Amino acid sequence: MTDAKDYRLDDQIGYVLRRVTQRHLAIFAAAIPEVTTTQFAVMARLAEVGPLSQNHLGRATAMDAATIKGVVDRLAKLDFVETAADPEDRRRLTVSLTKAGSAIVAAKVATALQVSGKTLAPLTADESRTLMALLLRLT
Repeated sequence: MTDAKDYRLDDQIGYVLRRVTQRHLAIFAAAIPEVTTTQFAVMARLAEVGPLSQNHLGRATAMDAATIKGVVDRLAKLDFVETAADPEDRRRLTVSLTKAGSAIVAAKVATALQVSGKTLAPLTADESRTLMALLLRLT
């Protein structure tokens, strides 16, 4: 049987990932205060692949149905995305970037890349590539 004294919070992957995420979120918020990281992820994915159904957009950004709905609703209020009924299935919502949404992605993509660089700054380039490769294996 393992003793509770053997459990060190600082050695737990979830705790460490949460701390890294908090650091990244703070760097992102300081650099791109107009939107959250999840909002930017949605807009970046739409910029990358074009309009998607809300359901597919949620899967493409690793968000559950309730989360993607809230993110899309908030982005629509900011006039960064718009939704329309899919002509082939009126029950399905298609989400697309507005001109304002496309403009903010274009204006902030270099900054977003710098945010990633700042997040990884304590590592060498080789360590950064290794970390990303390892994390991708865990997804």
